Amino acid sequence: MPDELLQRLQRFQTDAFPLHRSHFRHLVDDGQHPMTLFIGCSDSRLVPYLLTGAGPGELFLVRNVGAFVPPHDQSQGFHGTAAAIEFAVLNLSVKRIVVCGHSHCGAIRALYGDVSPAAKHLSQWLELGREAALPVAEPGPDVLRRTEQRAVVLQLERLMDYPMVRERVEAGTLALHGWHYVIEDGEVHVFDVQRGGFVPAAQADNAGTGPYVAHQPEALQDDESTRL
Repeated sequence: MPDELLQRLQRFQTDAFPLHRSHFRHLVDDGQHPMTLFIGCSDSRLVPYLLTGAGPGELFLVRNVGAFVPPHDQSQGFHGTAAAIEFAVLNLSVKRIVVCGHSHCGAIRALYGDVSPAAKHLSQWLELGREAALPVAEPGPDVLRRTEQRAVVLQLERLMDYPMVRERVEAGTLALHGWHYVIEDGEVHVFDVQRGGFVPAAQADNAGTGPYVAHQPEALQDDESTRL
């Protein structure tokens, strides 16, 4: 039986790599200088390079279950996402941080259901999104969509607890972006800080840039009058 994965590796080297050889050489000689740290969910349906049209060297990627950001105080233990945030901001001097959630997210759905007793790491990790959950027993599609978006805002808020992030955001040298990708529509909704809600990219004025997220933004409140 053919090894499909091996065949794909071979095709990359023979077909795809030659088209970008000089660019990769440049990235090796001059190092990487990505402008964007992309924190996205590990879901296989979310493809950051396809979504943004970015090429090699443009995105510094961090992916985990739910696109969650751990606390800066290490109360959740050591974590690669926190290390990547520090590296991207302090070493690479990125200008943007994108937190990208998506529709039909299994991590968000798990906030309302049972997790296997064997998944001890997952159970603890999901606590990073717990505050975004709404007080309902059986969440319907609308509740799940709101929770997915609220979780993105929660991570933006948590990013502001990283001293190096807050310092640069307040100095105007770093922008935070909250995105919610609707898989079935192929559309990204961006968080508009001024409106306190998500706006389809086709109707947005920018990619979600704006003043830093204040503590407990309206988008995380349970008031039905808010957009989330």
